[in-house]
Amino acid sequence: MADCSLTRRALAALLALAVGLGCLLAPAPARAALFGSFSIEDERELGKKYHTMIRAHYPVVDDPEIVSYVRSLVERIYEQLPPQPFPPNTTVIRNSALNAFATPGGYVYVFTGLITELEHESELAGVLAHELAHVSQRHVAKRIEQMQNVQLGMLAGMLAGMFLGTAGGGSNMGEASEALMIGSMAAGPTAMLNYSRIDEREADQVGMNFLVASGFRPDGMIGSFEKIRRKQYLAGSSVPQYLSTHPDVAERIGYLQDRVNRLEPEVRDRPQQDARFTRIKTLVRARHADPEAALGAFAQGQGDPGLLAMGRGIVHSRRNRVAEAAAAFDEALAVSPEDALVLREAGAFHYRSGDAAKAARYLTKASILNPQDLMALFYLGRLQADAGQTERAVGYFRRILEALPEDSEVHFHLGRTLGGAGDPFSGHLHLAYAAIYGLDRKQAEFNRKKAQALAKTDAQKKELEKLEEVYKSREEFWKRG
Repeated sequence: MADCSLTRRALAALLALAVGLGCLLAPAPARAALFGSFSIEDERELGKKYHTMIRAHYPVVDDPEIVSYVRSLVERIYEQLPPQPFPPNTTVIRNSALNAFATPGGYVYVFTGLITELEHESELAGVLAHELAHVSQRHVAKRIEQMQNVQLGMLAGMLAGMFLGTAGGGSNMGEASEALMIGSMAAGPTAMLNYSRIDEREADQVGMNFLVASGFRPDGMIGSFEKIRRKQYLAGSSVPQYLSTHPDVAERIGYLQDRVNRLEPEVRDRPQQDARFTRIKTLVRARHADPEAALGAFAQGQGDPGLLAMGRGIVHSRRNRVAEAAAAFDEALAVSPEDALVLREAGAFHYRSGDAAKAARYLTKASILNPQDLMALFYLGRLQADAGQTERAVGYFRRILEALPEDSEVHFHLGRTLGGAGDPFSGHLHLAYAAIYGLDRKQAEFNRKKAQALAKTDAQKKELEKLEEVYKSREEFWKRG
């Protein structure tokens, strides 16, 4: 899949959101207050609204191999924070921007562009530690508390201007931030949300504490700042939020380096632990980065030869170069015949190429080596559905949805399987979910109406009520697009 930034249609939706969302969410009663009247319930609702807005306009990565890795880093650092009112909720956004941020309510967002441009796991952890320090020090919450007569719904649009306006994923990003502030008639309040010089210093220092306590190499934060600054300078694009605020980036790198130099050698010189990071970076680059750039990186031959060949196979498959993809996957399997990730990707490729026997062989072995690989189960489910083994296919798909309830592809194939097996209500129900989570408003409305017409039993009506809740949570953003 190609990388994707906000379209002008989505930007218009965000602008309208900032103008019109205020009436949708009145402030919650002040209870369990964090800072005066900005209560835990307020923060929970604000985070949920913002997360729904992100899911309504941004494509997200649902590959459990990628998501579970990023989530593990977030949770590892989160354990070092003082007690928080919310558990972390991590989302990987498919976008080439070098960006990551955390919002009220425990939501953490990491862009795929950040993963592909960093060199070490400790650097990714450094960015996350910095952002989570903003959370632990409650920088946004404190600023919200200082604001008067601003409803929580309006704050979702303001946060979009703050966090997305400097994402660097395209020229429209900066325009979006500016439009949000003007459109909401809240340029002053939006500016109040931005991190101050003091906030950034504190996030640097507290984030370094978290990074060290989590067991990462401490110069990871410095390395990430240096690489992002260099990349943004060469590309001529905007700097992400955590590097866009005074003090000057060079000054920040300087005082962080001084601090690292004062650490004990056994802490300062911890070895880099990059094995899993490299695997995930290879997968993200192959699947989501620019194809030519990805092939150029894999052609350099630095790293695990099996992973490099797998990466080439994925890129060639994306470009529909079947023969080249098959040769690359054969090379990857010859080098790494027991690697569950290589087996999974080879199996998925052969399934899409129409070789069910090879696909079944590789996917079955992958699922045995890694029973938690839901992507392997997804393709095994599709194989079962193709073979008319409806009950087994449905079992696979439902098992995946227990872990990934918003995966549009799984809902789509479950819907097709159930509809083809003589259950049109369930078929349209899941096709509606697939369209909602896949950002396809037209198909969402079509299948939702079909499900409404077919709902007869009490159980079906209850399922329809759940669908309506999800649809309405997205529709409040779509109708402004």
